[in-house]
This record gives sequence, structure tokens and C-alpha cells, in this order.
Amino acid sequence: MAKTPSPPDSSGTPSIGRIAGTSFVGTAIEWYDFFIYANAAALVFGKQFFPSLSPLAASLASLSTFAVGFLARPLGSVLMGHFGDRAGRKSMLVTSLLVMGVATVLIGVLPTYAQIGVWAPVLLVALRFAQGLGVGGEWGGAVLVAVEHAPGARRGFYGSFPQMGVPAGIILSNLVFLTTNSVLGPERFAAWGWRVPFLLSAVLIAVGLYIRLRLEESPLFLATDKARMPVVELLRGHWRRVVLAGLAFMAANTIGYITLVYVLSYTTGPLKMARSTVLLMVLLASVVQLVATPALSALSDRLGRRKVFVAGAVLSTLWAWPLFLLLDTRSPAGVLVGVLVAVTFLSAMYGPQAAIAAELFPTRVRYSGASLGYQLSAIVGGGLAPLIATSLYAATGTSLSTAAYLAVICLISLVAIVFVPETHRADLDDPTSRTMPPQEVAQP
Repeated sequence: MAKTPSPPDSSGTPSIGRIAGTSFVGTAIEWYDFFIYANAAALVFGKQFFPSLSPLAASLASLSTFAVGFLARPLGSVLMGHFGDRAGRKSMLVTSLLVMGVATVLIGVLPTYAQIGVWAPVLLVALRFAQGLGVGGEWGGAVLVAVEHAPGARRGFYGSFPQMGVPAGIILSNLVFLTTNSVLGPERFAAWGWRVPFLLSAVLIAVGLYIRLRLEESPLFLATDKARMPVVELLRGHWRRVVLAGLAFMAANTIGYITLVYVLSYTTGPLKMARSTVLLMVLLASVVQLVATPALSALSDRLGRRKVFVAGAVLSTLWAWPLFLLLDTRSPAGVLVGVLVAVTFLSAMYGPQAAIAAELFPTRVRYSGASLGYQLSAIVGGGLAPLIATSLYAATGTSLSTAAYLAVICLISLVAIVFVPETHRADLDDPTSRTMPPQEVAQP
């Protein structure tokens, strides 16, 4: 492997602050696209695309289409990881944004079941699959652009900027849904107003493309020799780390999609809470996550990734049952407390995992490794989580079964992170090294 230079510090050119900000904005736009689908699946797609089913069955069918995007994400991570390690991080970030944007706008003009029959859900699934391909390559590229430019002692903090794009995308999607629902009213929103957030994506994608086309390529990528078949090299030499990353990151994905997607369906369905009230709670929870993520990521630069991550996994395991007991009170205050505490504990895992994913793999296969590990965790821990939670509730009639499922996932991630090497002082030029170059070590 060619010797790679240390990334520029924050005083150099390009500015790490500007790069991190650019990474944040682009990721927020792309995750806005992903999460408006989540809101629509939880709130309106059941009636629009599966009208012949019972409310619970329609909800299950709608959430199943949501899960399709997660099944596509590993494929997207393999495809874009390959070219991201061969052609560069920037080109794949532009590609992922275009794929996601086109699919999202097309969902906004998609006819419903009443208009074209069974073709409506078929096309919905196809477009959701395309969304999954796009976002499958997004996360790894955005994280690497931030981490590979960052000073070694602050990789956790700057790596959290694309992570912050996820709650920012949730905030934006919920604000648009709340505003559209408020302006149009529930009936018009359910009939056609749900299309507005999808169509607005066209404007956001144009902004995102402008930002990403001005992005600088990673200096570590430019300086290293390129793998001929990155995914093959990754699976031959680093498959254990891919598996460990997938298992370790599963809890953060599960908690995120339970609290921010399933809670919408559960509280507005079986618990009969007002849609606007629950959307506001999810919005507030995302604000808390937006603040907690960089704070806890910065802490991982000081204490180490594993210590912060383990604390989040333990606390999340213990909070699984209080969370659902508070949801079942149907009290807005109780639901809000349950969700806010859950996303705070979640952030202790979610924030540092960007730096962990980048630090586990060498530069020549880093895009493939970081993307594949994360997206594998997203299948069970992301797309299937709302579906599993809904199925458990339908089978048992109690939310405590969902709490048990959540606790088990957290325990799996806790065990996995114990076997992940501590990486916060690792040299990105050589991820097997336990220490970074002396000039990059954090000063007390």
C-alpha cells in the first residue's frame, strides 16, 4: 500500500469545518427523502395502496414496503462501495443523491390503488427499492469524506456531522408533514397532500447536487493505491470486522426506527393518539438526537469509542421496558419522556459508530467495509424493526413483547462491540495500529 499523508488540519485548505458542514447538509437532504417515506408508510400508505385490507393488515403491508428499502441497502453499499474505493468518494455521493432524488419525486406522482390497481403497490415497492440502493451508498461516502479529512484527535466529532444529517432529515421531513397536514387538513392530506413532501424533494436535490459537486476528494483516497476488486479483498481479509460492525451497529438502527417510525404507527393506531401530537414528539426527539450525537461523539475522542458505545448499549437495554410502559400511558408527557430518553441513550452508540466504521478498515477498502457493515445492520435493525414490532404486537396483544425484542437486539450489539478493537487512537493509514501519529494525539 502506498504511504498516505495525514489529513489536513482544520487550519489548512480545504477547511475541515466546511467539509463537515457540507457532509451534514448533503446527508440531511438525502435522509429527508428516506424518512418522508417512513412517515407516509406509517400514516397514509396503508389506505392509499392497500385499501382492501384491514387497518392492521394494511399497516403491516405498508411497513413491509418500507422494509424493502433496507433489503436494497446492502446491494447499494456493495455497488457504490466498489466504485467509491476505485473512483472516489465524491462521485458516489453525487450518484447516490441522484438515485434517491429521482425515486422520491416519482413516488410523489405515483397513482394509487384506486387509480391503477395492483400496479400501484408494485411500482411503490420498485421505487422504494431504488431509494434503498441510493441510501445504501450514501452513508459510507459521507462518513469517509468527514473522517478522512479530520484531524486524528477529532475524528469522532467530525465523523458525527453526517450522523447529524439523519436527525436533521427527520426534523425536516416531520416539519414538512406537520405543515402540510395543518394547512390542508387531515382529509385533503390523506387524499393527495401526502404527495407534497415528495415533490419538494426536487428542490432539495438540486441544492444537494450543487453542494456535493463542490466537495473536495479525500486526501487519503487520492494518495493510496487502489484495490482492483475492493469487495473481494474486503471479504477475504476483513470479513470478521464487517460482521462485528454489522452486529454492533444493529442496536442503534433498531432503536432509531422503533422510536421514530414504529412509534408513529403504534401511537396513532392502537393507542389512538392524535397524529399531529405524535409527529411533534418525534420532531422534539430528533432535536435532542441532533444535539446529543456530536457531544457524545466528541466524548469518544477523549474516552475511547467502546466506553461510550458500551454505556449507550447498557442503558438502552435497561430502558426498553420503561419506554413501552410510558408509551402505553397514552399521555403526551409520558410518551415524550420515553422517546427523549431513548434517543439520548441511542446517541451514545449512534454518534461514535461513524468513526468506528471508518477506523476499522484500510483506505483501499474503507468505503466498501464501512458501507457494508453499516447496511447489514440496517436490515434487521432498521427496515425490519417496525415490521417485527407490529407483528409481535399483533401476535401477543402487548407492547412488552416489542420491548423484549428491543432489549435482545441491544444485548447482541453490546456483546459485539466488546470484540471490536478500540480504534480512537488508530492511524487511518494503518487501521491495525493501536496508535495514531504523535502529532495527531489529543492533548489533555
